[in-house]
Amino acid sequence: MKSRYPQPVNSDTFEFRMRDDSPSRAIVESIVVSSEICGHPLSFAAAKMLAADLGDFDEAAVRAALARCRMEVHGLLKLTDILAHIDDGRPTAEEAWALMPQSEQTTVVWTDEMAQASGAAARYLDEGDMVAARAAFDEAYVKAVVAARIRRDPVRWTPSLGSDVRKRESVLHDAVRKGRLSAAHVQNLLPPVEIPPVAEEAISLLNIRSLH
Repeated sequence: MKSRYPQPVNSDTFEFRMRDDSPSRAIVESIVVSSEICGHPLSFAAAKMLAADLGDFDEAAVRAALARCRMEVHGLLKLTDILAHIDDGRPTAEEAWALMPQSEQTTVVWTDEMAQASGAAARYLDEGDMVAARAAFDEAYVKAVVAARIRRDPVRWTPSLGSDVRKRESVLHDAVRKGRLSAAHVQNLLPPVEIPPVAEEAISLLNIRSLH
């Protein structure tokens, strides 16, 4: 039997072919270029592995994340850097901090990661050190967000009710408009609407007339 040996490949005519479950070449090349711009070039094989790890995410979201990495990451481009910049409905660290309640009176609708990071900042807030509180919040929040994305956890918004009932309503309705809470959920969190005695009388008369 005649032995068959692998034939040499002409690199000039070689066509890159990927399996159906492989990441797109465009994303792999984008990672290669982005890593070079960040200051630490990656091999094509390493970039392909990163792209495969990001395969569950929308390609447009990965492209946008890489664009932000090119502006903000300096040095080796890591998977955690890309995950930290992916838009999956979670606010950025800056946006999350701006949403944080200023007192126990304030109602907030926040993500699990925001609630987790608030604990890291609590001690500094009690001491009145806003700079340290912000730094602790940002660090804890980014870590929590990256961990959630690695687990492929979808964003989850939950309300934390403050003692100011009047301001609570506007915050909850805003969350409904932004699709963060359902209207039915919010309805159960608000006090029942009080009907004035005059209106109750009018409703009673209408009900009586409808029976005749």
